[in-house]
Parts: sequence; structure tokens; C-alpha cells
Amino acid sequence: MTSTWITTRAWLLMLPLLIVMVAIIGWPLIDTVRLSFTDAKLVGTEGSFVGLDNYVKILSGSNFQRTLITTFWFAVLSVSAEMVIGVLAALLLNQQFYGRSVLRALMILPWALPTVVNATLWRLIYNPEYGALNAMLMQFGLINAYRSWLGEPGTALASLIVADCWKNFPLVALIALAALQAVPRDITAASMVDGAGAWSRFRFVIMPYLAGPLMVALVLRTIEAFKVFDIIWVMTRGGPANSTRTLSILVYQEAFSFQRAGSGASLALIVTLLVTVLAVAYAALIRKSAGVS
Repeated sequence: MTSTWITTRAWLLMLPLLIVMVAIIGWPLIDTVRLSFTDAKLVGTEGSFVGLDNYVKILSGSNFQRTLITTFWFAVLSVSAEMVIGVLAALLLNQQFYGRSVLRALMILPWALPTVVNATLWRLIYNPEYGALNAMLMQFGLINAYRSWLGEPGTALASLIVADCWKNFPLVALIALAALQAVPRDITAASMVDGAGAWSRFRFVIMPYLAGPLMVALVLRTIEAFKVFDIIWVMTRGGPANSTRTLSILVYQEAFSFQRAGSGASLALIVTLLVTVLAVAYAALIRKSAGVS
């Protein structure tokens, strides 16, 4: 059996999947591109051709620029916290202690919860009248009055980052924990005999095994954080005063709330392009770290 026949057979086997992908992804994408060059008001309606006007207005508008900065800070801070907490949790759960299996199972629960449930839970915790966070801080004397954590521009974004981190750090922890299982114990034992401290062992012995898997986790979480929608929509709907409005929220508002489908399609394609650039850049970093040319 020649290699040409094997390749042809492989493509034939993948053909049904490719047809489904083109129907589900390809056609809507093409229609969105077409819609982005019009001034259509409602999705599914026809509008007049306006060329690049939608893109020019979006990229030059202050709303897009402020929202892009908010999205950037949300992604950077939440993903950074998730990576650090996830690695620390993985290092802890990699140790031998009583009840480790139970703790590993419990750690998965936040990640297993649907995002809407997680967002609703944290909205109740942050409630300014009967929230658990205010009650706890009052008992410890850290605040002297209940605060509206989601109702103040200065604390709303940070509160969302905490909720998102609690939801997603288990994914990083699971990936890191799986990578830790591949670290030879004789190497770590030898490094301890040679007098290497905890930080030296982590940096020179453990980190080389974690670098590749953590890069994959970084790619996944950065892309997800950059296009986050559900947790923010449930908790704040982009408020107060648009302080937590991300690009995905802006796309939804532009296309459906403000009924500017053409402009919303343009904005959606811009977000898609930004996420694609991030994915390609991260993929290049992964290939470089793996030594693939």
C-alpha cells in the first residue's frame, strides 16, 4: 500500500468531518464577513454596502480602545493568578499526605461547575446586603460597613478576576500535576543529596518538565480570558459605568442591544483576528520551547 493511497484514504475518512465543519463554521464566518461591510441594523436583514466604514469607526472610537484595555487587564491578571495558584496547588497535591485523593477530587469541583452557576454563586457572595464576603470581613474588623463589590468601578473588575480565577485555576493545576508525574524521582532525590534547595529543585529539575504543559495551559486560558463573556454578563453585564465591559460584551451590545448588526459583525471579526494572532504567537512559542523548527 503506497503512501499516496494512505494519504488519500485519510482525507476521504476526514471528508465528512470537513463538510460538517464548513457548514457549521465556514458559512457563518463568510456571512459575518459580508455583513461587516454593510450598515444592517438587525441580524438576518440586508443593509447597504459601506465598505470599511464600520472598521474605521470601531478602531478609532474611544469605546473600543477602553474596552480593549479592560479586556487586556482582565486577561493578564486572571491568567497570571491562575498560573501561579495552579502550579502551587499541583506542587502541593504531588506530595504524599493523608487525604490527597479526596483533595484532588475536591479541587476539580470549581472547574466542573457550569460558568453560569459559578457566576451566580459569586454574585451572591459579593451581595452588598447579605453577601458572605462582607459578613466575613466585618467579623474580622477589616471593614466597618457593607460594600457593593460589584457596584463600584474600583472593585468590580478585581472581584470578577477572583471569581474567574477560582473557576479556572484547577485546569492549570491538573495540567501541571500530570506533568509532575513525569519528573523522575531519582533526579529530585539526587538534587536533594547534592544540597539543592526547594527553589533550585523547582527551577532546574522540575520546571523543564512543566514548561511545555504550562505553555499549553497558558495558551488555552489566555484565549478563553480574552473572549470571556458569560461570567461577566451574569455578574455585572459590563457595569458599573462600563468598568468591566470586555470585547465580547461590546460585540453583544453592538449587535443585539444597540441593533447595529453590521458594526457588531465588524467588531466580532476584529476580536477573532486578535485571538488568532494570540494563538499563532503562542503556538510559535510552544514550537520554539519544544525545539520544533
